[in-house]
Amino acid sequence: MNDLIEPLLVQARPNYHIYLEFSDGTKGEVDLSALAGQGVFKVWSDYDFFKKVHIGQHREIKWDDDIELCADSLYLKLTGKSPEQLFPRLRGEQSHA
Repeated sequence: MNDLIEPLLVQARPNYHIYLEFSDGTKGEVDLSALAGQGVFKVWSDYDFFKKVHIGQHREIKWDDDIELCADSLYLKLTGKSPEQLFPRLRGEQSHA
């Protein structure tokens, strides 16, 4: 059984925001402006490049082979949930060192 929440839609919006829709019905905008102009994200200075955002073959949110963001991290940012809420198995794991 695949219990992953899948990204279904991604669209570029003004001011380095992206609109996302996920398979559980969650939808909304994520502000990526803090990344713009930093490191590999300098290419976003060309807004036509930023508008090429799409969902990759492995659920990633990507622009090209060098720039991609994890769908799960964007989901957490959008919902304000913790990793433990998204992945309940993280709660019970203990180290047996």
